[in-house]
Amino acid sequence: MRLLVSVRNAAEAAAACAGGADIIDAKEPAAGALGAVDLATFCDIVAAVSNSRPVTAALGDAQREGDVERTAAAYARAGAWLVKIGFAGITSRTHVISLLAAARDGAAGHAGLVATAYADADRIGSLDPFAMIDAAAAARATGVLLDTAEKLGPGLRGLMSPAALAMWVSTARDARLLVALAGKLTIDDVDYVQETGADIVGVRGAACDHGRTGQIVATHVRALRSALARRSVLALVPDPLSASD
Repeated sequence: MRLLVSVRNAAEAAAACAGGADIIDAKEPAAGALGAVDLATFCDIVAAVSNSRPVTAALGDAQREGDVERTAAAYARAGAWLVKIGFAGITSRTHVISLLAAARDGAAGHAGLVATAYADADRIGSLDPFAMIDAAAAARATGVLLDTAEKLGPGLRGLMSPAALAMWVSTARDARLLVALAGKLTIDDVDYVQETGADIVGVRGAACDHGRTGQIVATHVRALRSALARRSVLALVPDPLSASD
């Protein structure tokens, strides 16, 4: 599982890289779950990473096809590996597919597209997480992210049981989508997320000094990276109690 760390500027990107993040995600936490940094800041982040890591870009919650196509094109051409969009306030599968298709066309040739589902979709009027998988596959997106929209509410672990989350990940994998998980995840959630088999785990607050609106700290990122690596090693060690006599 790869560790994605969301950063708001070039200095935070450098700290995340120093801590061992696998993927750098450009996001403005003060602007919501998928708040976009401005294009100039994104370019600074890409320059700071200097091709040492893939960089993704959160582009907010989509509303109009033309707007999302232009925005996806701009960030993809500026160096995004993946662009992520959400759909707060949209429950129509048809509308979501149309918006995803527009973003995909804008990013085409430069970046992949990730559709963001919200575990608290019922609270913000968004498409159900399982329906989002279907929409993402129909629009030929690269992947899906399961996140939380309300950062003052419960995190992913409080909204979905391990069994429900594992089923969501399995369904997305069956649809041949890249699978990412986020949503107020902490270092204590490492087992919870790794056991699902997702490709990427995303964090912000767990990598900061004072929650998601604080600053990224390299030592926090390093601790998360170590916890993920340790859990991966343990998963390869046979359980002596399960061995036959």
